[in-house]
Amino acid sequence: MLTTKQIIAKYGKPDDDGSDYLVTIQLPYAMRLAWDTKTVVTKMRCHTMAADKFLAVFNELLTTYGIDEIKRLGIDLFGGCFSFRKMRGGNEYSRHCWGIAIDLDPSRNTLKQSSKTAQFAKPEYKKMVDIFYKHGFISYGRERNFDWMHFELKN
Repeated sequence: MLTTKQIIAKYGKPDDDGSDYLVTIQLPYAMRLAWDTKTVVTKMRCHTMAADKFLAVFNELLTTYGIDEIKRLGIDLFGGCFSFRKMRGGNEYSRHCWGIAIDLDPSRNTLKQSSKTAQFAKPEYKKMVDIFYKHGFISYGRERNFDWMHFELKN
């Protein structure tokens, strides 16, 4: 995992609107806003250096699972990508400040859940997590056994 200093060196200093480094991508399938599942998410703002990697992940998830299975498993529950804020309970910038991280299905993969209860720790999600790794991301769940919703670029 990159330190905040390494992230700033690679991705630049974050700011509250990200206009210098964010791009909007069209998602290959519609997602649902995690806290209001009637709201459809078809676009996402992320770092320009992360856009192709996110698209590769979402396209491979669609090919691997199909849209019906994505919905059944809650892989389409969008918890956010870009958000200018500090880490929860910390003083450093969240990885979301750069748009290099995404949260999925946050209500069933909460910050403090371990592999005993997190949805994404179940066997049916192994392919999903592996797809993120294949395209240059890490899972906090797999790496740290908490915050299973969180996937971020590893370098």
